[in-house]
Amino acid sequence: MPNDSSADPDVDRRELALSRVKAWGLPVAAVVLAMAFGAASITNGLADRERTRQEAAASQSAAAIPICEVTGRTDLVPGSGALFGVNLNLGAKPLSQYAADLGHKPAVSVSFAGFPYTEQERAHLHQAANQIRADGHMMLLTLEPKHGLAAITPGVIAGLVQDLVSLNAEGVPVIVRFAHEMNGSWYPWSQQPVEYKSVFSQVAEAVHGGAPGSAMMWAPNYGGGYPFAGGQYEAKPGTPDFEALDTDHDGVLTMADDSYAPYYPGDAAVDWVGMSLYHWGARYPWGENEIPEANKFADQLTGNYVGANGDDSLLPDFYHVYSQDHDKPLAIPETAALYNPAVDGAPESDIKRTWWEQVFSPQTAAQFPQLKMINWFEWDKNEAEVNGRIDWTVTNTPTVRDAFTTALPGWLHYGTGTNCRASGT
Repeated sequence: MPNDSSADPDVDRRELALSRVKAWGLPVAAVVLAMAFGAASITNGLADRERTRQEAAASQSAAAIPICEVTGRTDLVPGSGALFGVNLNLGAKPLSQYAADLGHKPAVSVSFAGFPYTEQERAHLHQAANQIRADGHMMLLTLEPKHGLAAITPGVIAGLVQDLVSLNAEGVPVIVRFAHEMNGSWYPWSQQPVEYKSVFSQVAEAVHGGAPGSAMMWAPNYGGGYPFAGGQYEAKPGTPDFEALDTDHDGVLTMADDSYAPYYPGDAAVDWVGMSLYHWGARYPWGENEIPEANKFADQLTGNYVGANGDDSLLPDFYHVYSQDHDKPLAIPETAALYNPAVDGAPESDIKRTWWEQVFSPQTAAQFPQLKMINWFEWDKNEAEVNGRIDWTVTNTPTVRDAFTTALPGWLHYGTGTNCRASGT
């Protein structure tokens, strides 16, 4: 006869225990699950609170950075001394590295762009501005109308002003060097004084009216060798431009004609006057390593140069006429001394030191109190005039760099970087 389990007391006790486990199992599982979800919720909540805290801290930190204040264009001119700047290949050496090499952040960084500029050039300008904001102060923007002056339409000018406003609002003042070396014969905007002055004035009026943190620079080429006959864009006899350039009215263009005045667009349009002055060597053709002649820098700036490269004494005194008489701050937008690594001759250190001693001498500061900007041309590049590589730099060779930085005079001003944010950020 089979056993009757219902009558077995041990079986009854086991079934009772199982029933109790079943009765308590679901609530316990629910509690465990609830505790797990609760822990996850607490963890997520803590993470959310930490993110909120970090965002609030970041917001407070950003708010602590002052909003960029647009500096008026007249405030860009130092009361005494001169701004020191650089024309640098930013692709080869970032501005931060140059500043480290120099021991100072440059007050001015030179940028070039076609005008109208492409979207890529526009992006490069903003990239340059980012470097300037961190390791400089202001931009000298050289605009090159490579498609001719007729391409500078009102719409193109309006776009420029909009970009200048953006750069100024982000803490970067800009000085616009429009269509430089217009008295040469090698650019599509060269030797067209009538149209040049008209377009320069249009750009200046728009910049002055719409971008108060930006200024305009007029910067012809040094007149030695004027009128640079044989260039692709030299003025042709019988044209209105030729007649405007024939200032002595003898029917030919020579150095006896004024190499600057026909191109001057007027005091209302010009905030700065500038002239690039290089030591290319003693005589043409260029490419030999030669020590600069004594007082060459000052003589060229004042139209008094008579030396190995010719008699330039017919040239106007650029400094006194355009800086003093017109009461404009003077810039040397580019300067350096030629060194050709491929040939013999004077040592690199002697050539460059002799030139910077002239540029930075106490006599220069005393003789030219209106000199307010000096920009070194810090490039190692091929030059068409030499058909070869020329090293213009002063920070790439340690011995030259040490001598140059030691020679920097106390009357120069440098950049400090800009710790500010655009309004609305």
